[in-house]
Amino acid sequence: MLNGLFFILLFAATAKYLSGFSLFEHLGISPLIVGILIGMVYGNTLRGEFPAQWIPGVLFSSRTLLRIGIVLYGFQITVQDIFTVGPAGLGISLVIVATTFIGGTYLGTKWFKLDLHTAMLTSVGTAVCGAAAVLATEPLLKSEPHKSAIAVSTVVLFGTLSMFAYPLLYASGLFAMPAADFGIYIGGTIHEVAHAVAAGNGVSPEAANTAVIVKMIRVMMIAPLLILLSLWLGKQAGDTAGGGRRVVSVPWFALAFIGVVLIHSLGIVPETLVNLGNETGLFLLTMAMCALGMETNLTKFKGVGMAPVYLAFSLFIWVTCGGYGLTRLMTRLF
Repeated sequence: MLNGLFFILLFAATAKYLSGFSLFEHLGISPLIVGILIGMVYGNTLRGEFPAQWIPGVLFSSRTLLRIGIVLYGFQITVQDIFTVGPAGLGISLVIVATTFIGGTYLGTKWFKLDLHTAMLTSVGTAVCGAAAVLATEPLLKSEPHKSAIAVSTVVLFGTLSMFAYPLLYASGLFAMPAADFGIYIGGTIHEVAHAVAAGNGVSPEAANTAVIVKMIRVMMIAPLLILLSLWLGKQAGDTAGGGRRVVSVPWFALAFIGVVLIHSLGIVPETLVNLGNETGLFLLTMAMCALGMETNLTKFKGVGMAPVYLAFSLFIWVTCGGYGLTRLMTRLF
């Protein structure tokens, strides 16, 4: 297992190095995205040369290290962030997360005939925080690796498109509003944290600061979303079993994530440890993405077709246009 773990670690280190290139930085491509891409390249070319004895290390990375990485993600957020942007930032985040996840799941299964897991993973990537949200939801659903890879791919596509489109919409005057309000719009609707940072900086420093705070509020919502999803899955399992005893398993890493956010909010953790937690969490998530990519067989994509892209495009239109209207409403109300 240690050999496999070290092998994944080398891939993650490579992904982190490559993500520092100016091209990837300009496009807002995080180490997580680079990690799954190089993992998929290896998994679909040289995977047959991979020693079977090393597979436990890959599985440990895609499961245990994934959960630890999600927990450490909490060091990027504090409760105080919510008060900084006020009710408007919190309101837009709540509405976007709820409507995008629920609406996307319904749209994906009923209209585009996707399986439930692919529809949920694609929707949660748009609703919350891109690849990290997909990674956090995948173990709860116990879905196949290629379904997570499909969802992450849509995040890369439409998140990158949003990153360029939002500053253009602001500059054209088509989506006219004050810079601070536009920052709420960016943070409340765009896919990845890196995409929100890039789009905000494309508008103004004020918009960038607000965008990051609102985006991190959406990230914080992954924990209650996972808990509610766990309860729903437990109910479904009980109903399927004929109305017997419902087994509900609340994900421990979601509760631990909330705990880390609360501890960080108290200000008792030294800044050095907070930075270490952030760096470690990001690297562990990168390792998980590399492992996920290695376990993804591109031949399985053929059976899915373009339906996930159609779903992701529909959600992109919703968060871009509907999110603008919601932001105008929220900023006027509060």
